[in-house]
Amino acid sequence: MTASVSFASASDTREQKPQLRELAPNVYGYISDFDPNCGFIVGDAHVVLIDTRPTPRMARDFLADIRAVTDKPIKFIVLTHYHAVRVMGASAFDEVQAIIASQGTLDWVRERGQADFDSEVGRFPRLFAGVEEIPGLTVPTMSFEREMSLWLGPREVRLMCLGRGHSGGDTVAWLPDCGVLFSGDVVENRCGVYAGDAYIQDWAGTLDAVAALKPEVLVPGRGAVVKGAAGCAEAIELTKAFLSTLLASVRAGIDAGDSLRGCFERAEQAMKPRFGDWPVFQHVLPFDVSRAYDELRGIEHPVVWTAERDRELWQTLRG
Repeated sequence: MTASVSFASASDTREQKPQLRELAPNVYGYISDFDPNCGFIVGDAHVVLIDTRPTPRMARDFLADIRAVTDKPIKFIVLTHYHAVRVMGASAFDEVQAIIASQGTLDWVRERGQADFDSEVGRFPRLFAGVEEIPGLTVPTMSFEREMSLWLGPREVRLMCLGRGHSGGDTVAWLPDCGVLFSGDVVENRCGVYAGDAYIQDWAGTLDAVAALKPEVLVPGRGAVVKGAAGCAEAIELTKAFLSTLLASVRAGIDAGDSLRGCFERAEQAMKPRFGDWPVFQHVLPFDVSRAYDELRGIEHPVVWTAERDRELWQTLRG
């Protein structure tokens, strides 16, 4: 048991400067060591963003790096899903005509957007520099059910909901002409997989649908860009392995009559040898075990996290 672990990411104070990575002609990732990744695509007339940064202050750094590449107007923001660390920088992009998300993500904002914001500010203090500038929730202005395409000249940016996973509204952005996939947090690259708001038993099937696209370049939610078909397939399988190990260990605990804390101890013991050195593993595991424990006992939809519930869980499992 690691009772000395500080709450969530409160002790994470090391600044990460995201780096621009050209993934294909006019396609860029904005990649951190293990903070949430973003990206953008430059078209003939305008730019499409894939996610933003956690605050307007941090998003202005992103904008400055975009302007080092192009002066074309930023017309659309695509949200891969809704967590505050990905979306609250949207107000820094004042040329944007539409914020696009799945219907599942729009429903998420309406149901739990404010609670999620309050929760994440407490979990990730470093990532919310300038939080006082945030004007309010980032609400999508255009939504779609399963799939839609944006066309940047001849290039298609295909937005797809491939199934429930990290959230109930996950969207991947797929560029068929160059094999680039922005996966959001459906896929991580050797970083702790957050499943506190997930549909964990559905997630493996969603990952199979991602794998079926056969991406050549994958921008994961967190971690380094993956290049090459084999590397992309491996990142997808590693994400699946993390989740299957989580489910198996919590299911074994429930079958043995363990409490939530007992299931957590069992999961930590099972997962630490393989995944324990991944960034944010210590942060995500309590929330992951809590959600797996609920889901395996028949609670279909994730219970809304609040700042108070976060602290109570941490005290129960790590206190």
